[in-house]
Amino acid sequence: MVTQTLRWMLASVAGAAVVAASSASASAAAQTPVERGKYLVTLGGCSDCHTPGSFLGHPDTARFLGGSDVGFSIPGLGVFVGRNLTPDPETGLGKWTTQQIVTAFTTGVRPDGRILAPIMPYEALGHLTKSDALAIAAYLKSLKPVKHAVPGPFGPTETPTTFVMTVVPGQVYASMPKPPAPPAGGSPPGAGGPPKP
Repeated sequence: MVTQTLRWMLASVAGAAVVAASSASASAAAQTPVERGKYLVTLGGCSDCHTPGSFLGHPDTARFLGGSDVGFSIPGLGVFVGRNLTPDPETGLGKWTTQQIVTAFTTGVRPDGRILAPIMPYEALGHLTKSDALAIAAYLKSLKPVKHAVPGPFGPTETPTTFVMTVVPGQVYASMPKPPAPPAGGSPPGAGGPPKP
């Protein structure tokens, strides 16, 4: 009796797992490539590095994925600013083919042969399925073009024309000038502050 009950329970659990997997698979299959691409771009946080204002606490949604206004400093390499991922033909990906877009974000190699900065997670994105990579490219091609020429990259001896994020040792940070104190009861300038209840 115990064996029959155990078999029934295991069969029920296995059946539920198959139904759940089929349901999740059917849900993903029901998405268009553009919908799937939007989901993956959102989940991947692409807008953090590629939308102006994101690093300053106020993303400019009118220029979504139109290129950052803050660069990353990588010691010995320079400063790299998140590029314009919209299909604008002059300042974005508008002249790139679907395969060139996929190759860039999965291997780190642009159509002109330049290697992307190591801050771009192309090694992780290289593990995407072919259909998911193509879905991301389809979504990027579907966006409203944003004309925004992103400056850089800047070599290690060049002066960046953007804000720059950098990593410094604690002792260096401690010796840097401190920002002004926030107003009484408020957030520091440029910070969004805590969410309002």
